Amino acid sequence: MSKKLAHLEPKALWNIFEDFCNIPHASKQEARIVEYVRKFAENLGLETIIDPAGNVIIRKHATPGMENRMGIILQGHLDMVPQKNNDTVHDFDNDPIRPVVDGDWVKASGTTLGADNGIGAAAALAALAEKNLQHGPLEVLLTIEEETGLTGARKLQPGILKGELLINLDSEDEGELYIGCAGGIDTVATFAYKEVAVPAGHVAYRVEVKGLKGGHSGLDINLGRGNANKILNRALWFAGREYAMELASISGGTLRNAIPRESTAVVTVPRANAGQFESWITSLEAIVRKEFGDIEPQFSLKAAKVENPAFVIDRKTAANLMNAIYACPNGPMRMIGDMPEVVETSTNLAIVKSENGSIEVASLQRSSVDSAKDDLAFMLQAVFEMAGAGVIQSGTYPGWKPNLASPILKVMKEVYRNKFGKTPEQKVIHAGLECGIISGTYPNLDLISFGPTIKHPHSPDEKVNIPTVVLFYEFLIETLKNAPLKA
Repeated sequence: MSKKLAHLEPKALWNIFEDFCNIPHASKQEARIVEYVRKFAENLGLETIIDPAGNVIIRKHATPGMENRMGIILQGHLDMVPQKNNDTVHDFDNDPIRPVVDGDWVKASGTTLGADNGIGAAAALAALAEKNLQHGPLEVLLTIEEETGLTGARKLQPGILKGELLINLDSEDEGELYIGCAGGIDTVATFAYKEVAVPAGHVAYRVEVKGLKGGHSGLDINLGRGNANKILNRALWFAGREYAMELASISGGTLRNAIPRESTAVVTVPRANAGQFESWITSLEAIVRKEFGDIEPQFSLKAAKVENPAFVIDRKTAANLMNAIYACPNGPMRMIGDMPEVVETSTNLAIVKSENGSIEVASLQRSSVDSAKDDLAFMLQAVFEMAGAGVIQSGTYPGWKPNLASPILKVMKEVYRNKFGKTPEQKVIHAGLECGIISGTYPNLDLISFGPTIKHPHSPDEKVNIPTVVLFYEFLIETLKNAPLKA
């Protein structure tokens, strides 16, 4: 198979990344890419371990004269978020990702690219393969199921890692060093509904929100983008009161950590109200377009007539659902006091889906302050319990507290200044990096995170900036050459 990225630098990194693109590796489907990594490392003659969770650990001895350096662990994850546009035909379980070079960017054809975290994982393997690199004791840890609950990091066993420093390769702005991150918790509310007959004289519509940008529910939550579930519910809530609308089914969002781009419902209205209902949808589309302005230029809200459904959801449950979604907070809730440009606490109403007598509403709360995260989760619980839903909260993970005295932070700032003539920014990221969980299992690890510039991860607009990949990799290699001395 001919390679589309073979001409890009650094060649080793891009060749590995394109191999990744040719191997389906959505979350929970990582077996084939794990096998690729295992063979890659064993072909280099390196010690390779697949732990009970499915994570890959690779070890490389220090080069002669570098044995007195602190051991560095390069860490990333092997899974990717599977998102595609509605008009794109793609089977994430079997089809390769199709990368495209567009100027200074690499993107995919109608799907997520997997640069999050394929570029970081490819960089780690490329570093292992460098023949002339001077480095101290080196490990690579590549985890599984990061995007669907940080499973690999959660199941990482104590004692298996040997290094003292961990460099996470999963942040997305070149020139920035991340020294802290948000924790998170999942809140899932469930409504049980009864199937009742479609009222006589009703006609049915498919109401659809689409064209939103979506994006990462942590990194992009402060950009003011539309949430498809909230917008659709706004339309339905009013129609239920003014036009006797009945809800038959609803489906919006697919991933807990992505801002929902599309949301759809099948509804019925009395034939006599059909014209008013259609006018309401048209007018609300114009209102929402005006509210978002240039933020969501492709937004659309449409209602199209369809055949009547077999049933509708009982009126009480439908009303409770729509009230709860309308009342449910969504978006940034608080910024960090001494870093006002960084979100401290947020929530994303990620998924709404009706099926087989049950409606599930899933949301993800994030905060760099664990007590604020819990408080927001309790707020969500209260909203949905008042509406009669059952609520389960799970998957909580801690934030990562910054260490300004970090040895690896000191070294990397010096290396960056010497190589690029400027000081990198220190930042805290509003996302759930695996650093927080790993540091819970390995409390003595010194951690840092950096990466190239990646835009719009978790959406089909995902793209990685080619020049920053060069800078990212050069910075990584130079850091390995200058690992701190052991105490």
